[in-house]
Amino acid sequence: MPLPLYQVDAFTREPFSGNPAAVVLLSEQMPNDWMLALAKEMNLSETAFLLPEADGYRLRWFTPKLEVSLCGHATLASGHVLAEIGKLPEGGMVNFYTQSGLLTAASHDGRIELNFPTRPTTPAPPRDGLLEALSLAAEDVIDIEDSKGRALIEVKDEKTVRQLAPDFIALKNDPGRGVIVTSRGTGQYDFISRFFASYAGIDEDPVTGSAHCCLAPYWAARLNKTTLLAYQASDRGGELEVQLDGDRVYIRGHAVTVFTGKLRI
Repeated sequence: MPLPLYQVDAFTREPFSGNPAAVVLLSEQMPNDWMLALAKEMNLSETAFLLPEADGYRLRWFTPKLEVSLCGHATLASGHVLAEIGKLPEGGMVNFYTQSGLLTAASHDGRIELNFPTRPTTPAPPRDGLLEALSLAAEDVIDIEDSKGRALIEVKDEKTVRQLAPDFIALKNDPGRGVIVTSRGTGQYDFISRFFASYAGIDEDPVTGSAHCCLAPYWAARLNKTTLLAYQASDRGGELEVQLDGDRVYIRGHAVTVFTGKLRI
């Protein structure tokens, strides 16, 4: 039986921007190697697999290289697809059972709102070779934090974030679980960021919901506010609103379906 397949641009109102994710609606649990093979075929930063359960969906995410334990943009894309097919009504909420516990997605005013766990950071020295791989000089850096192997580096200004030109070959040698580079924003944005995830086979992720599980508590403390507007400054770019609530963070954004189809395999 063919399986419904969607490609959605997340954290954007415009097609061909934001972060693309594939969403597959399963009718039964599929083998891990099949899901990884399909993620390689789609060749996007994440492919999400949704399997109905009694009061929600089992949700798993695969990059072309491996399964990940948390993904924001593919979860937002999943909520968007469910809203489009009538499974998530306006004002309603859906449960997702994941490796990171129970997550929810709600539909409000044309946006999807995710309820995710925070991933607080603690001060840390730079990993060997990391600043050099990012082409950052010591005078560019204000603060370095770490969240279970994911580095967060605050730099002096937005221009430094936007003009960053990493050596992606060198970044592949970094033993951590990705690096976030961030700064205070200008204009309408409280902060901006970029995210590099060579460990998962992704040089630069266009818009990363899970990175904002670190960024939300970090910038909430720095700016003394709990609701912030953020921009991820990749080539595609994407906008997120984040709201810190204790050890949870609400992540809100728009999404656009680019195409739909059916898997024959």
